[in-house]
Amino acid sequence: MFSHIQIGARDLAAMVAFYQAVLSHLGLVRMPDEHDGGPAGAGFQRPDQRWPQFYVQQPFNGLPASCGNGVQVSFAAHTQAQVRAAWQAALDHGAGDEGPPGLRPQYGQDFFAAYCRDPEGNKLCFVHTAAFG
Repeated sequence: MFSHIQIGARDLAAMVAFYQAVLSHLGLVRMPDEHDGGPAGAGFQRPDQRWPQFYVQQPFNGLPASCGNGVQVSFAAHTQAQVRAAWQAALDHGAGDEGPPGLRPQYGQDFFAAYCRDPEGNKLCFVHTAAFG
């Protein structure tokens, strides 16, 4: 399992606003801004858990951020309604549709997911299974 996921942002303010609007539907909240000497960014987590964490920030090496080919960040949802709400919020805030909410039985009988690309091209999945509920 992972401790945190970090993606780069070219337009940090826009990406923070996007993720704040989308991740709130999954019960994630923005972490307090703490400057640790690294580049500017924002973190998100469940209010009652320190880990795992999701960050969007400017790249450490100072080069422009880019999305990875074959990379996908998948967020667990407690309900199918959360999957639908997060996906719709993403589309409403500039994401590109990569697959509407629905069952994906090829991954499991109860694998309910939706896919999109954030405004900078990062592929996202919102998924619910009985194991998350």
